[in-house]
Amino acid sequence: GHTTGPSLNNDKLYKFAYSAEVYVDRVKASLQKSAGYRFSSGVDVNLLWRNPDNDDDQLVKITIRDVQIDNVNERPAAKNIFKGKSTEKIIGKEHLKALQRPIVLELVRGKVKTFYSYQNEPGFTQNIKRGLASLFQLQLHSGAAHEVDISGKCNTTYHVRQDQVTKIKALDSCEIEKQGFTSHNQILDVSTKATSATIYVLEDSFIKSIKAEENYVLLLNSRRKTGAKIVSKQRLELKSVQAGPGLIAGKQVAGVIKTLDSSYVAMPLVAEPVKSECKKCPSLSEHWQSIREHMYPEKLSKAEAARSFLSFIQNIRKATKEEILQIIRSENKELLPQVVDAVTSAQTPASLEAVLEFLDFKDASTSALQERFLYTCGFASHPSEMLLKSLTAKFKGDIANEEIRETLIIVMGALIRKLCDREGCKLPAVVEAKRLVLSRLEKAKKDDNVRMYLLALKNALLPEAIPLLLKYAESEEGPISNVAVTALQRYDPSFLTKEVRETMNRIYHQNHKVHEKTVRTTAAAIILNSNPSYMEVKNILLSIGELSLEMNKYMVSMIQDILHFEMPSSKTIRQVLKDMRAYNYDRFSKTGSSSAYSGYITRGPDVSSTYSLDILYSGSGILRRSNMNIHIFDRSAELHASQVVIEAQGLESIIAATPDEGEENLDSFAGMSAILFDVQLRPVTFFQGYGDLMSKMFSATGDPINVVKGLILLTDYSQEIQLQSGPRASTEFLGGLAIDISGGMEFSLWYRESKTNVKNRVAAFIAGNTEVDSFFVKTGMETTLEAETTLDFISTVQFSQYPFLVCIQMDRVESPFRRYVTKYESLPSGRRYTARRGKAELLAGNEYPLHQENSNMCRKVFGAKSDSSSNWF
Repeated sequence: GHTTGPSLNNDKLYKFAYSAEVYVDRVKASLQKSAGYRFSSGVDVNLLWRNPDNDDDQLVKITIRDVQIDNVNERPAAKNIFKGKSTEKIIGKEHLKALQRPIVLELVRGKVKTFYSYQNEPGFTQNIKRGLASLFQLQLHSGAAHEVDISGKCNTTYHVRQDQVTKIKALDSCEIEKQGFTSHNQILDVSTKATSATIYVLEDSFIKSIKAEENYVLLLNSRRKTGAKIVSKQRLELKSVQAGPGLIAGKQVAGVIKTLDSSYVAMPLVAEPVKSECKKCPSLSEHWQSIREHMYPEKLSKAEAARSFLSFIQNIRKATKEEILQIIRSENKELLPQVVDAVTSAQTPASLEAVLEFLDFKDASTSALQERFLYTCGFASHPSEMLLKSLTAKFKGDIANEEIRETLIIVMGALIRKLCDREGCKLPAVVEAKRLVLSRLEKAKKDDNVRMYLLALKNALLPEAIPLLLKYAESEEGPISNVAVTALQRYDPSFLTKEVRETMNRIYHQNHKVHEKTVRTTAAAIILNSNPSYMEVKNILLSIGELSLEMNKYMVSMIQDILHFEMPSSKTIRQVLKDMRAYNYDRFSKTGSSSAYSGYITRGPDVSSTYSLDILYSGSGILRRSNMNIHIFDRSAELHASQVVIEAQGLESIIAATPDEGEENLDSFAGMSAILFDVQLRPVTFFQGYGDLMSKMFSATGDPINVVKGLILLTDYSQEIQLQSGPRASTEFLGGLAIDISGGMEFSLWYRESKTNVKNRVAAFIAGNTEVDSFFVKTGMETTLEAETTLDFISTVQFSQYPFLVCIQMDRVESPFRRYVTKYESLPSGRRYTARRGKAELLAGNEYPLHQENSNMCRKVFGAKSDSSSNWF
């Protein structure tokens, strides 16, 4: 008549053999070579009491005995860390004693109603018992249920066929206190998949055998070959049934438990969080001394710098504010910026307090450090509300350096966006920061202030800021209008409503006022990227031919690039091109040197990356804008990895040329603006005004100006996993980048030549560590990937003739790529087994093929150079 749960016979002792195995390895590897261990023991089960009023309410006593710990796979004696050690030696006398103390379960209809154990036992042994107790929970009819066991409160499904019951637990549904964090962007993050299944075989209304298996698979989204798996298996098999102790008489459970042992207390069946102490770990300052030499500025494009940076972050996360301050205060000027990068990237309350206490924004002499701190905040992988709140308070206070004030508000914009992306838009600190940016923009009178708040919005990408951006885009002068339009360009096309497109059309076609070329071409790009109508495309194509030569050439090139790269609007463009009025030779054959081109850097099964390069010249042959973008994307996400825009204006007077229409009164200016990992940085000015230009030109060395140099934490994933057999697993993936981007502009009046050079030197390091910790043994796997590369982007312009010659080169140097996997098992005594495998390869250098026209030009430029005598005026 027991239709709802298994039932034990009176006066019987059920003797079981129990084993729990853990394996850690690469995702596709077979378990025969995995790291891991096996816990095995005997388990005695007997009935203590059955409720006289309800047969399905039973008290069951479970005792673990004869514990053994050994390898999960055969190992030769020299590699067996357990060899020659007794269980007592491995586990420790106290822990072993605690393990062998019995537990009592109250089973009602097969579910564990109460778990009784002894109070002051170590959490580790208590969790092993919880893992065993959870196996005894089952129902004997098919269907779904919410159950509480060691993994938390989980959705469970049962399938019953005769004497076999299958239990499927949806691990992602389990409600349990979780610790950890994930990366801000999906491409940089780790995806996980977890499964759990248990098969019960019943005999004589009780358990004959149980097999349980739980799998966790972790994959790095950017390279799915890199990952880890944890497999946890439990087995319980009935070996014999013997005569056992009789039942305890009693009406109530409480009375029976008291009679049995008054020390028993009811405890939650859900695992308690435990962490083993690190006995021989170096202090923060000891660790810093060991990596310090790799952190000098000249070594920042090496993989070793990125590796040291990541290990330093891991140690800072365990440190106190005082320990962190001790290092910051004692370090020299050369290394301090790198220390600030790491301390800020750690993103713990202690590290934030330490760095804020150290930096004094009222002191202009430390502005370089303040800027490093702020940019690292902008790149934060999982920023807290506290961080934004602290920065808002700093912005309202005194700041000595105006550039730092600008950087601060721009970074606040990036943090607003990151917190909003994680459903944090309604947090008090976010609401306050949004209000600050929007209200101050409305009140701003000076152009510099307006630009600063617009740049903050360019990072925040708030839907409610679109009307403001439209106003500034259409009604303001060049530089401000330009920032507003490029901010709108960063929004997802779904936000670009009819109203946005109408404004962009008015700007492009100059319906209300004359706009600069840079603003008009960006407006055209926005229209063509936001699902344009047939008429919008037709009007743009009809305008080609009426524009100034260089803008004309640029627009033709942009249209060809959209078609060549099959971008979303290419279908509409193809339809319009069937109309001979829009598509004729006269429109599309104008000469010029401007261009727009996109191509692939890599195309992989997991992620692909593209570059786009567009260059716009003024009619006199001087660069107006060059824009280089790198995007990374997978099936469902995108990351704007970098953008470097070099802009120049009003330089015609140097070569006695005529400015283009609408650009007669522009002040001489050249500068650079960059986006790095979706964060707009503060723009850098090369020179402003004619006097500044002349002094720089005659003293120019052509030395590159450093745009970004530092260490960035990109992948930042950490999760704790409670295994159903008792131990806890932790998994951590960190990916860091040591980066050095510089840009320069050389100008030769003699040869009538100008040259811009952007050098991107990058070293990347990714470290993954997946570990299972059960106090007496740790087992796990470390994975590392490292790469170093340099991407050079050079454009040479010769303006001694028209159309002038332009040659663009984009090269990647030969790049080393190394990967290693280390599996390990270790005992607290220090005895350790490791197996390491690695592979190093050289990825060939590459010169990226831009369009054919560019290749023809480069031949002319370099052909002309070898015969430079003919190049005199």
